[in-house]
Amino acid sequence: MKVVGIAEPREMRRKMFAEKYSLTDDFVFTSWEEVTIREKFADAVVIATLDDLHKAPCIAFANLGYHILCEKPMACTEIECIEMVEASRKNNIILAFGHVMRYTNEYMTVKKLIDEGEIGEIVGIQHMEPVGWWHFAHSYVRGNWKKEIKDCGSLMAKSCHDLDLIKHFLGDKKCLKIQSFGSLSYFKLDNKPKDASDRCLDCKIEKTCPYSAVRQYIKPVESGIPDYFTKVVCDVPDIENITEALRTGPYGKCVYTSDNDVCDHQTVSMEFEDGKYVTFTMSAFTRSVCTRKIKILGTMGEIDCDGHKFVLSDFRTEKIATFTPSRPKQMTTMSGHGFADFYLMKNFVQAVALNDPTIISSGPEDSLRGHRLVFAAERSRKLGGKMMEVNI
Repeated sequence: MKVVGIAEPREMRRKMFAEKYSLTDDFVFTSWEEVTIREKFADAVVIATLDDLHKAPCIAFANLGYHILCEKPMACTEIECIEMVEASRKNNIILAFGHVMRYTNEYMTVKKLIDEGEIGEIVGIQHMEPVGWWHFAHSYVRGNWKKEIKDCGSLMAKSCHDLDLIKHFLGDKKCLKIQSFGSLSYFKLDNKPKDASDRCLDCKIEKTCPYSAVRQYIKPVESGIPDYFTKVVCDVPDIENITEALRTGPYGKCVYTSDNDVCDHQTVSMEFEDGKYVTFTMSAFTRSVCTRKIKILGTMGEIDCDGHKFVLSDFRTEKIATFTPSRPKQMTTMSGHGFADFYLMKNFVQAVALNDPTIISSGPEDSLRGHRLVFAAERSRKLGGKMMEVNI
């Protein structure tokens, strides 16, 4: 694949992309709308806008005949998701979504073991998404996903991956009932400590607070190893820029006085066809960060996933096998999500090159079904945990 154009509203990042990929001014744009008035000049486009800005460019580029890889979630309402799927179908283009968990080496192996009957019939799944206390504070209290937009809260923004994966493991089994409970239980003004300030830089208890912005953002810069999260706070993560950003911007606010409103702890219970029962929990209050803990319970065995490792227990032979993911044979720096970023891009590029959408594991119709589970769960939660009868 060759990158031939970039649309990016922020000047510094726009220049960075242009330099990295040796792009001429004719193919550097400040908005995606500028691209759509040009004659089609590429095979595919990657849509990496914020969540509530996916639908419009997706439909516009589909109408122009571009194949599309779009970040998850699809969109922030069910009707928008449906419109995106219909646009891909009408224009006969490949549309893939960034459900990277489907592309991890371990989960591809788990799916294969399930399909081959290694644990017999699935009876139930217990699935835990540990977001991590500091990760949640960064992204869902201070960051881009702190506010519910349309029908899109933290369950959609963070865990549409997970409900999609559950649906993926269960194959063609439909969800019949769904129920969800959750709320913003902790990161709110009622829980602000007595001596806490509105900003971490001025706070008397900052050194003992687990949600200290000083610890999260300034310490990595002082150590000389600024991480991904500091680069989100400002484009040039040095002490001066980071300090100014924490003094004036959202990432320096006390977690108890931010303007966040999304759930920090939520559970979802589901009943699928043939008596298969699933429980899912998303929580901010974990030491682990995004290392899912999943138990898949079968009539002949059990698969126990913990992050990027899993254990297969066979009831028939009483043997236990432990698996760890292997690195791709190809040389790649795309190690994100246990090399799933690499496998996703590899599959998408191959699908476009061969015009074969079956190579994609996260196509439009299948992704839509997983998203519909999230929308149904949110309807239940907002109705006080009402049991919803569905056919998804």
